[in-house]
Amino acid sequence: MLEEVERWLTDRSWSVADRPLHRILAAKRATGQTVSVVLPALDEEATVGEIVSVIRHDLVLQVPLVDEVVVVDSGSADRTAEVAAAAGARVVHRDTILPRIPAVPGKGEVLWRSLLVTRGDIVCFVDADLREFSSDFVSGIVGPLLTEPDVQLVKAMYDRPLGSAAGQGGRVTELMARPLLNMHWPRLAGFVQPLGGEYAARRSLLEQLPFPVGYGVELGMLVDALHLVGLDALAQVDVGVRVHRHQDGQALGRMAAAIYRTAQLRLARGHLIRPSLTQFERAGDAFEPRTYSVDTEERPPMTEIAEYQARRVA
Repeated sequence: MLEEVERWLTDRSWSVADRPLHRILAAKRATGQTVSVVLPALDEEATVGEIVSVIRHDLVLQVPLVDEVVVVDSGSADRTAEVAAAAGARVVHRDTILPRIPAVPGKGEVLWRSLLVTRGDIVCFVDADLREFSSDFVSGIVGPLLTEPDVQLVKAMYDRPLGSAAGQGGRVTELMARPLLNMHWPRLAGFVQPLGGEYAARRSLLEQLPFPVGYGVELGMLVDALHLVGLDALAQVDVGVRVHRHQDGQALGRMAAAIYRTAQLRLARGHLIRPSLTQFERAGDAFEPRTYSVDTEERPPMTEIAEYQARRVA
C-alpha cells in the first residue's frame, strides 16, 4: 500500500462514534449548512418506508440534522411511491425531472437528476433496499462534512454479510472494483466499500462531476472526485453492518461489466473495446445467449445544464 494511503487511513477513516450527534448538530448550526437525503428507489416498497421513517424520526423530528428527505422513484411497478410518501418523504418521479432530456434506466441517472429537486448544501445518498436500517448511516457520513471544512465527499464503510456468512457480501467490489482501483488508481485503495451506495458530498462538488447513468456511478464518482479535489478531500466512516437484498450472479456480471466500462472510459477515452456482455441461460436442453449492452452513457456536470443554472440565479 502506498505510504500516502496509509497516512490517509489514519487521518480520513473514522467511526460513527467519533462524532456524537450533539457535536454534528452544533457544527450545522454554526455553519448554516443544509442537508438533503436522497433515496433512489425502484420497486422497494418492502424497505423504503422503514428507512424514511427512521431518518425522519431520528434526524428530522428528534434532532434537526436533515432538512429534506427525497425519494426519487425511477418507475416502480409496486407501491414504492405510496409507501415512501406515507412515511413522510417527498416523492419525485424520475421522468418529471428535466423532461427535455429523456430519462434512461440506471441508478446514476436518478442520482444526477436528484440534484435538480434538492436544495441541501450537503447531499446524502442512501440505497432504498437496506434492512435493519440505522440513522447512523446518515449522521455518520454527514458528520465530517459539517465538522471538517476541507472534506468534500464521505463514503460509508461497513461489514456486508451474505446470508449467515459474515463479510462475504460485496462480490463485485472484491472481484472487479478493488482490483481496478488498486492497479489503476492506487491512491483510492484505502476505501473499504468503494461501490457502497451510502455516501454524502458537498453540492459544490457533485454539480461539477459527470454521472455515469448506471452501476458505474460510484466508481466513476470516486475517480473523478480524486482528480478534482484530491485524496485528502475524501473520507470514510465506519457505520457498522449493512444488510440488504443480494442480486443473482448474472445481475452481478452485468454490474461488473458496467463498472469495468466506466473505468475504461477514464483510462483511455480513445481506444474502446466492444461494450457488451453475453451471458447464458438454460432453456430446456440448451443454453441460450443473452447479450446486454454495457455502454455507460454519462450525464454532464449539472453546472452545464441550463435549468440548473437558472435555478441557482433564482
